[in-house]
Amino acid sequence: MESPAGAPEGGAGAARKIIHIDMDAFFASIEQRDRPELRGRPVIVGGSPEHRGVVSTCSYEARAFGVHSAMPTRTAFRLCPEAVLLHPDIKKYKRISAVIRGIFHEYTDLVEPVSIDEAYLDVTVNKRGERSATRIAREIQREIFLKTRLTASAGVSCNKFLAKVASDLHKPAGLTVIRPEEAESFLDAMPVEKFHGIGRATAARLLAMNVRTGHDLRQLDRSTLAAHFGKVGEFYYRIVRGVDDRPVETGDEPKSVGKEITLSADSTDRRQLRIMVRTLSYKVARLLLGRGLLGRTVTVKLRFGDFHTVTRSQSLPEPVPDGGRLGEIALELAEKGGMYQHPIRLVGVTVSNFLTPEELNRPVQLEFDF
Repeated sequence: MESPAGAPEGGAGAARKIIHIDMDAFFASIEQRDRPELRGRPVIVGGSPEHRGVVSTCSYEARAFGVHSAMPTRTAFRLCPEAVLLHPDIKKYKRISAVIRGIFHEYTDLVEPVSIDEAYLDVTVNKRGERSATRIAREIQREIFLKTRLTASAGVSCNKFLAKVASDLHKPAGLTVIRPEEAESFLDAMPVEKFHGIGRATAARLLAMNVRTGHDLRQLDRSTLAAHFGKVGEFYYRIVRGVDDRPVETGDEPKSVGKEITLSADSTDRRQLRIMVRTLSYKVARLLLGRGLLGRTVTVKLRFGDFHTVTRSQSLPEPVPDGGRLGEIALELAEKGGMYQHPIRLVGVTVSNFLTPEELNRPVQLEFDF
């Protein structure tokens, strides 16, 4: 199957050829590769159940029991008691990720890393002079396996959204192409919760509106989507039509990684606010692990009901080791910022001041508990 030659009606960049590469169960697959006794067994890479750990990645054998990333490790072991738990070895994972990115750059310099184990490539014009993005994707999968003994799944299409959707379809080691002329019928049949960019909460709201598939979503006009979802409604309007004109961006490593949430109603509920800070902390910790980053500065942002905003930061001598510790630090900062004194509208947690590559390569023993 050849690469797409155009874009869906209304799309931008008709000639673009985009590949999304996503490594299969990256951390767990590396551990199974390096430890033959783990092959064929359910493997969980994540934090300890005793310390409120979270699953970072799990092998496909563990997924067969219903285990998935971001699940509390304690829940994962209830589902799969025979699973083997390993702590992440982020330095090793980052070294292998660098090898994989080197392969990408053999074909194009338009590479946008999304995390330590996935990236977008624009191969419209490429170093090999190859016209078929599908053949390039297949060659990249082969090169990755030859150099790392790991498998990757690939999606090929005319934009980033469709390429990402395609790479998720046939894992592991799949290669899926969505041609521009196929995009509408393909998206029409897709459940809304499978759309990249539509999270669990948004999917629940759409289901409450009796919107279950892409076809249902496409029946909603711009004004309806904006009324229910604000600015992101425009994004939903476009992606359900297969339209995504975002370029592949080759930016540097981020200076900070954070998450924030705006409450549906201002709150003074201590339990709710504490849970929110801890939840955001675990999400940030997972993002850091996924990007191979370790940071030493924690910042908490509080926005009160009157829109007054307070930030509190703390820099540490060593990187924040895990989501549990990040949650403790963030809670201390939030309390110092007056989190319980006035109704809260927004809470944010950010980590910055990342270790440099040189610092990452120092022989330092770190404990990870995501």
